[in-house]
Amino acid sequence: MSHARISSLSRCPTHQFSKQTETQLTLLAGLGVEGDAHCGEKVKHRSRVAANPDQPNLRQVHLIHAELLDELNGQGFTVAPGDLGENILTRGIPLLDLPTGTRLRLGEHAEIEFTGLRNPCAQIENFQKGLLAAVLGRAEDGSLIRKGGVMAVVLSGGVIQSGDAIQITLPAEPHRPLEKV
Repeated sequence: MSHARISSLSRCPTHQFSKQTETQLTLLAGLGVEGDAHCGEKVKHRSRVAANPDQPNLRQVHLIHAELLDELNGQGFTVAPGDLGENILTRGIPLLDLPTGTRLRLGEHAEIEFTGLRNPCAQIENFQKGLLAAVLGRAEDGSLIRKGGVMAVVLSGGVIQSGDAIQITLPAEPHRPLEKV
């Protein structure tokens, strides 16, 4: 997976569904993406804040694999980087197949750790009709497959840029599959 790279970066200072693309972002240890509405030690997603504002923020950074955008655009949707609210768009990494606790080294200094899967909500359907169903699937055993990306926390901060290499470190076994967070 030496070809694993950051394809695009995005952030938004307010709680909007889509985010604006940027050439670089600063990741802050224990907080998330500097200047993004979801940056903070405690949960920032509005529905989760309403339920319990003291929850730890396990959704500091949202990653989506660029291959998902390729798939959606191939199905007739029009989805560009940042449109689905991700902070980091990757290419060359099977994000959804990696276990909880996977660490990614982004660029020279930043490191993040996967906490779980993004659970696509109704906002994605409001963005484009039919998109919610397109980012959900069923496994052979009937279980739900969530394709809407992976959530992570920032272990060590740093500046990251589009095109930066990504190094993957798997956690110790036994691996735990990603679950919605």
